[in-house]
Formats: sequence, structure tokens, C-alpha cells
Amino acid sequence: MQTDTANQSAAIFAANRARGAVRFDVAGVDGVTRRRQIHEAGSLRVRFPSPEDDGLSAVLVNTAGGIAGGDRFDIDIASSGDARLTVTTAAAEKIYRAAGPAATLNVTLRAEGSSHLSWLPQETILFDRTRIHRRFDISLSETASLLLCEIVVFGRLAMGERMREGEFLDHWRLRRGDKLIFAENIRLDGDIGAKLANPAIAKGGVAIGTALIVPGDEALLDRIRELAPSFGGEVGLSAWNGFAMARFCAQDAARLRADMMAVLGRASGSALPRLWLN
Repeated sequence: MQTDTANQSAAIFAANRARGAVRFDVAGVDGVTRRRQIHEAGSLRVRFPSPEDDGLSAVLVNTAGGIAGGDRFDIDIASSGDARLTVTTAAAEKIYRAAGPAATLNVTLRAEGSSHLSWLPQETILFDRTRIHRRFDISLSETASLLLCEIVVFGRLAMGERMREGEFLDHWRLRRGDKLIFAENIRLDGDIGAKLANPAIAKGGVAIGTALIVPGDEALLDRIRELAPSFGGEVGLSAWNGFAMARFCAQDAARLRADMMAVLGRASGSALPRLWLN
């Protein structure tokens, strides 16, 4: 009887989990970027606010209002030809506590030909007792380019909220011309608040971020380093395998966001998405 009740509860829980998927591709011909196939499922949507002279902007919308334990979201985006595509989100994504299985977010990005893909979502905010497994699979041709940023905030400090316990798994793979040039796995679980307080991890910071720039080299890093006196948090820079990376850590999300915007502005001649400026 207890087994039947547990199975029934698990089935009810699974039936009430959010599912969402977005898959689309764009192609560029003679400097004009056009949408091709678009697929939407569940609570994920993509909108294209307005045509632009030098490319196309896409905004991802999660109508579920956030991500909770057991939810699953899949995003697959491709660009080809000489397309220029910038993808952002309508708002910061909130990951709520999980009483059971972890939430899952899978992002696949592909840039072929001489296309340029910018993945610039707003912050991901983790609430206390969040459980989230996230995966990025990125594939670029030798002549494609990428500008990517991700910001993770462990609790809303301005609201008096801190993430103390939970599980955050992050899996990144970046390939260029079928060659793996960057791989990383991050795991924070248990007493995450105590771990972030460790000087070797975040020194009490509650916001971390990563920017990937392909192609990138030391000359680009030198231009970014000119901004160092204005940084409000810690910013580390490095370049290898033909790409550049910036790592961010700050005591609050606002400082990190300002640092990220400065680095992205220096790394790209294109304007940031309008939603970032609101």
C-alpha cells in the first residue's frame, strides 16, 4: 500500500512538471539574416522583436514563470551562412527550490559558415535549496564567431535572500571545427553558502559569471584590461586555443552585471540587447 501511494505521488509530481523546448535556425545571405525553421513546445517561446540592419535578435520567454525541481527545458539554436544572431531572455531566469528531482536545462548552440552567434541571456538566479543540472554544447565552424555570457546569482541579496543549500551542476563543451577546445564541469552542492564564503572559491561573493569570445587572443585581452580600474568585482582573463575567456565574481549581482557589460562592450562592436539596458 505504501509503495502504491509513493508511486501515485511520484506520478502526480511528474505530471505537474514544466516541459519546454525551443529549436530554430537562421541563415544569412548577402548580409541579410532570415529565420528558417522554428519549433516551440511546452512553456518555452521565442520572439523576434524587430528586424535589424546587421542581424536578427531573438528573445526567449519561459511562460512557466521560472524553473522548479523536475522541470526540463531544451534549447537548440543554429546559424549559417553570414547570419548574425543575438539571443537573450525576456527576464532573469529564476530557479526555485526542489523537493524532489533536479531541474534540467540543456542548451545546444551551432554556428556554421561565417555566421556570428551571440548568446546573452539575463541572469540566472538560484533560490535556496535549488537543484539544477545545466548543460551547454557549442559547435562552431572554423570561420564562425561566438560571443557568449552566463551570470549565476546565488540568492537575491537585495531582497535579503541567500542560497545556503542546494545543488548546481554545470557542464560545458565547446568545439571548433570538430575539435574540442574547451571542457568544464562545475559542481556545487550541500552547504553552498559556506563554500562560496571560502576565499579559494568566491570569497563571500554571491554572483559569478563567464564570458566566452571566439575568436579571441592576447590583443583582445589587452584591450579589455584597460577597463580594469573600473571593475567593481574580480575579473580574470585568459586566452588559449583561439578563444578568450573572462571570469567574474562579485559581492552582488549589480556589480557583476556592470563588469560583464563593460567586457562585452569592449569585445564586440555590436550593441547589447535592449532588454539588458532596462
